[in-house]
Amino acid sequence: MTGRRPIRSSFLRRPNGRSRATRTGALSAGALVACVSLAAGCGVVPGTTGGSGDDSITVMTWAPQDTGATNKPGMPAFAQAYARWVNGNGGLGGRKLNVLTCNDHNDRVGAAKCARRAVNEKAVAVVGSYSQHADSFLPVLEGAGIPYIGGYGITNTEFTSPLSYPVNGGQPALLAGLGSALADSCGPVALVRPDTIAGDQLPVLLDSGLTSGGHEPALDQRAAEDATEYGGQAERALERAADGTGDPGCVVPVLGDRTGTFMDSFRRAREDHPDVRTATVLGSVDQTTVNASGGASGPYEGAYVTSWYPEVDDPAWNTMKKVISEEAFGDNDIDAADAGVQTTWIAYTVLRKVVESLGDGDVSAGTVRQALDGGLEVGTGGLTPTLRWTFADKLASVGFPRLVNADVTLQVVREGRLVSARQGTTDTTRTLQNADVA
Repeated sequence: MTGRRPIRSSFLRRPNGRSRATRTGALSAGALVACVSLAAGCGVVPGTTGGSGDDSITVMTWAPQDTGATNKPGMPAFAQAYARWVNGNGGLGGRKLNVLTCNDHNDRVGAAKCARRAVNEKAVAVVGSYSQHADSFLPVLEGAGIPYIGGYGITNTEFTSPLSYPVNGGQPALLAGLGSALADSCGPVALVRPDTIAGDQLPVLLDSGLTSGGHEPALDQRAAEDATEYGGQAERALERAADGTGDPGCVVPVLGDRTGTFMDSFRRAREDHPDVRTATVLGSVDQTTVNASGGASGPYEGAYVTSWYPEVDDPAWNTMKKVISEEAFGDNDIDAADAGVQTTWIAYTVLRKVVESLGDGDVSAGTVRQALDGGLEVGTGGLTPTLRWTFADKLASVGFPRLVNADVTLQVVREGRLVSARQGTTDTTRTLQNADVA
């Protein structure tokens, strides 16, 4: 839909972090299909509608919900809360914001349906969304010229499409950064990851960081992403991690929502093995996961976790927390510490800056793209480097032309809390440049 505004008035031995203010970032886009009814998993902020001609802006946010694998209900829920908050404060540049939501059900057909609905409802962008099925939704969005702003970065395709505008480095940066962090301090490393197309991309990314530090590649341990127990995988990972004479080995589970299930099996299996360390990435573990597993007495104590963003207690998140408090108090789907919610907040920050840059002009999929492609710089209050998307950034040569924010932070679970393990951020650009991602 288009709209015209009315005239109106410490386990690392080599700390190499650097200040966030010195860097910039980005992503790539694709296509998704739309849900055809609320029963199919789509929704709209109460009191808003799709369509055109009412001086409002329609966007869509999608994510999997109520599935047996990874779910991200907080992303569409926060998008709706954001719409209520922004509309209660004058809208985007004086225009009302309509947020459509959709459940992609973690499958290709669902992802395509969500994308088609975005096209049919004349969405000007898909914002702050999660799907493993970029090959299904990105072609639909690309065919309609709809930009994909702030996807979760779960697939490499999101970093190649010219209509994708990522706000973080996705799984590539998280895994490369984690590998670099573990290279100095771990003996043998075992990666436990989903046996999926998206999961197939993870080993080479972790290995890029490990090998850059002179470490051998990790054992690639595949696992069903919807399993109810992981005893066999835990045993094999422990055997690999204990197969060394130097530093203790490390087990790295990256299974999304099922990481907690793996850790239940791991906790039982590790009693019969030498001590090993654990590490993972945000999205597989967050503060809620740590709390649910027993906090300081749970299996994550001492684990290292790479993230795209500062810890949740950082003052830079205060405005996002205000939105949650004012518009979603008591909504258990929305957790300020969830990386999906955080990504959605940053993606809508980008959308807001784009609309403001257009002034009284039309807001359409085409003008949003033009603004983003025209060199618009978006500050996020210190949550990321200043974002600016180009087609020839530093990682284009290794197949990530839209990945412009390769920064990660390192956190550690200490006394049951995720806290910073190192000051500042680490730029994984050079590590990714040496990754064999072909």
